[in-house]
Amino acid sequence: MFSHVTFGARDLSRMGAFYDAVLSPLGLRRRWEGSEDGGPSGIGWAAPGGRVPTFLVTEPWNREPASAGNGGMVAFLAASPEAVREAHAAGLAAGGTDEGAPGERTRYARGYYGAYLRDPEGNKLHVVHRGDLAATAEG
Repeated sequence: MFSHVTFGARDLSRMGAFYDAVLSPLGLRRRWEGSEDGGPSGIGWAAPGGRVPTFLVTEPWNREPASAGNGGMVAFLAASPEAVREAHAAGLAAGGTDEGAPGERTRYARGYYGAYLRDPEGNKLHVVHRGDLAATAEG
């Protein structure tokens, strides 16, 4: 389990709209927006009723321009292949770019269905339904 993941943002408003669109089909909602203790402005998403794990998009703390990490990626878990397709389509409609269309990726695991895209500032994300985890949880 992780506490939070953060991406830096140059255009917080645009990134907020993008992640609202992508994360909604995954059940995550905007839970926080603003600045605390003189820190940078940001937006945070989490599951309804939860505080962690949280995904954050913020202005960089060091006040330097934000840039996408080379080789970095965040993967968001989806409840179904349909949610993967919906999140990918919403991301494209909200200004993201395709990095891999929704589809089965059985080379990773049985029941693995995912899609890749980049947000408006170039950060890479993956939306995935893990059928292999559901099968393990059910016994």
